[in-house]
Amino acid sequence: MTDPEYNNTLDQAIKTAFLDRDGVLNEKMQEGNYVTCWAEFRLLQGVAEAIRRLNRAGVRVIVVSNQRGIALGLYTAADVEAIHSSLQKVLQTQGAQIDDFFFCPHDKGQCNCRKPMPGLFEQAIVKYPEITADSSIMIGDSLSDVEFGQRLGIKTVFVDNGSAYHQKPGSSAARQLANRCAASLSEAVDWMLQKPTLA
Repeated sequence: MTDPEYNNTLDQAIKTAFLDRDGVLNEKMQEGNYVTCWAEFRLLQGVAEAIRRLNRAGVRVIVVSNQRGIALGLYTAADVEAIHSSLQKVLQTQGAQIDDFFFCPHDKGQCNCRKPMPGLFEQAIVKYPEITADSSIMIGDSLSDVEFGQRLGIKTVFVDNGSAYHQKPGSSAARQLANRCAASLSEAVDWMLQKPTLA
């Protein structure tokens, strides 16, 4: 519920923020490596505050992530759910909350839910039928995140943390295709809450 004392300058234009996980909420592992358990999860600075600001602005926050490591046998779906449960507890101690998590457990080419395919969005709208593409935004740090948003007609923000060591191939294309680039989730939220629309 929107905090009546919070100045929501979005004017309800954006009602749902879809967030990638690794590289947006937590430190991304070197390409080819995966966060397999909570002990390896490092929440990025400013993330809890950014999510809290979205909560107070009445914006639904949904995490959508590819978790190919499940298909590779490096961890299980239950491990991912345990990470998300622990993350939620940490966020709640700081007055923030993620409304839901959706993740793809499949390998490349095996499904309709691995971003940039639309399956995770489709899962979300089954549970939250009020979600629409034109009232949503996708914030991610990879080309697949930007393409996911574009295919669905969702505005996109590419989180460009400037670390080529941890960025996936395609970052240059993502910068060009995204509606906006930001150095962090916090910066993306700053921009969102200053804009009456995302046109």
